[in-house]
Parts: sequence; structure tokens; C-alpha cells
Amino acid sequence: MILCGVRDVRDYRIRINEGKEVITGGSAFNIKAKSLRLGDFSRDQVETLYRQHTEETGQFFEPEALAAAWDLTRGQPWLVNALAYETCFERREGQDRTRPITAEMMIAAKEALIERGDTHPDQLADKLREERVRRVVEPMIRGVDMDPEVTLDDVQHAIDLGLVTTGEAGLEIANPIYREIIPRDLSSTVQLGLAPTVRPAWYVSPDGRLDLEELLAQFQEFFRQNSEHWVERFDYKEAGPQLLLQAFLQRVVNAGGRIEREYGLGRGRTDLMVIWPWPGGVQRGVIELKIVWGGLDRTIAQSIEQTAEYQDRCGASEAHLVIFDRDPARPWPEKIYRRVEDWKGHRITVWGM
Repeated sequence: MILCGVRDVRDYRIRINEGKEVITGGSAFNIKAKSLRLGDFSRDQVETLYRQHTEETGQFFEPEALAAAWDLTRGQPWLVNALAYETCFERREGQDRTRPITAEMMIAAKEALIERGDTHPDQLADKLREERVRRVVEPMIRGVDMDPEVTLDDVQHAIDLGLVTTGEAGLEIANPIYREIIPRDLSSTVQLGLAPTVRPAWYVSPDGRLDLEELLAQFQEFFRQNSEHWVERFDYKEAGPQLLLQAFLQRVVNAGGRIEREYGLGRGRTDLMVIWPWPGGVQRGVIELKIVWGGLDRTIAQSIEQTAEYQDRCGASEAHLVIFDRDPARPWPEKIYRRVEDWKGHRITVWGM
């Protein structure tokens, strides 16, 4: 007999009396002989699986599509299968077996999976509410080092759930799709609450471009007036400012674009790239989020170069640096500012909040 689930049997908690005393660490009914975990697919295994579709239907995946599938899923079995199924069977352009599967089709399918919140992402969201998971994931969203009090058991639990993995840079979110799902889910109710306040049409220019300057100016004013109230709505309150800005952005960008995110332990920042198709092409703008650390001037000086490098890497036409000052003793007039910095030809707008 095989019991298949998202947890090891050892993680289930047995309540033994009316006082709800809990026993943990053992099989509930002494039924476990061996615990096995389905590991992630390798890149070769992902391509082998997709080739089976080609052999059966004649429809092939372009090399860029295979690379996109690997980059987006990092071999997570459910995501590998769901992404291909969404692309080849659910979306009209993929149902035409005479058309090859492109990277753009894979990315569109990824957005559809995230927006729809299928069973797997829904279960993932539920796990984010666990306190032991929060202790591991929240520092990643903030870009700070993990609290020394976080136990190895907490970290292993997050790894076993498939939320995080150990990569070249240390502990990181398991794959780019999870990097998208996590902040979206943690800010989903806030996005709904923003609906009467934030209308996407307000930030789209007559030529179809997204006005990031106006969007960030409005968020700055919104943050000054409402941040204390809205940040309290998040389960991950320490990451509240970063999540609130992402909710504000997502509310607007959902109307026709997407956001790609980079964050992790010890990075000291969260990087966002806003991608917005318009009649003249594809608009790319980068936004770096930073918490004041070691003084404002030092924080800005360190961040300007990082923002410029991120802009170059993304091929973005504009760059913004958002600085959150969490010092409650500092008055708002000192926290709120806007200025333009130039670094080796890069024009970077700095927003204080």
C-alpha cells in the first residue's frame, strides 16, 4: 500500500485528549515502512517527456520552448506536466498540431496557470500560512538573512514541501513559477481590496504604453496615507511594504502585462521587471525595492549600481529604485521624496517611502 501526499506521515500531528495535546514525529498507526519523495526531473528528463508528445502527435517544441519550460519549472513534476498540458491542450494556438510550440506560448500558459490557481498552486498557498514555512520564506521576500532561531527542521520542512531548494546562491525559492505564485498569493486579498482605489486604465497612456512614473507616484502617495492600515492585512507583515507595492503593481499589470521577480536570502533587495506589450513593441521597466540599512545615502549609493546592472541585464528602457524607511521615529516628510540619479548614463528615478 502506498500513501501519497504532500507531507511525510511523520509530520502529521495526533491529538490524544480533549486538551488537544499533540504527539508528533511518528507514524499515526505505525504503518510507515519507508518514506520516498518524488524528486524533480532533470532537464534531459523534461525534454524526454515532451518528445513523447512529439512522437504521438507530430507537434514539436522549439528549442527555446524547451529552455523556457526548464527555466520556469526547474523540473518540478506537476508544473512540467501542467505547463505542457495547458500549452498543448487548453490553449487554442497549441491545439493546432501543425504549429510548433514556442517559448511565448509556454510563457502565456504559465500566466494562465498562475491566474487560474489550479489545485497544486492552491495547496501551495495553504502551506505558506504555516508558521514554520513563514519563518523560512518571509526573509527571502525581504531579501534579508534568515533569523538564527530558524531551525534546520523548519528549513527541511520547506524543502520537503518543494517550496525551496538549495542552489548555487544557497537557499532559494524552488523555481520561477513559485517566485510568481508566492507574492501574488500573499497579496491576493489586498489586490481585491485595492480594486476601488486602483484602476488600470488610469496608468495607460493614449499610445498604449504603461506610465510607470505616474503609477509609482500614485503608490507613493497611497503608501504615505494607508501603509500602516494595509501592511497589517498581510500574513507576512515584515515583508508588508514589498508585498503592498507588488499588489499595487499586479492590480494594474494584470490588465495586459506581467511581472517577473527576483528575490532571495541575503540579496538585500527585491527586483521586479514589468513587461507590458503595446502597439509599438514590448515595454520593459525595472523596479528595485530596498529597505534603508546603514543610512539613507549609503543605501542609495549601493543600490544605484545594482539597479543599473539589473536594467542592463533585462534590456529595460527605464529604471526605478524604491527605498522603504521603516524607522517609526522618522517623520513622513523626510521619508517621502523623488529624485533622479545618473549612473554611467543610466537615468534612475529614486522614490522614498
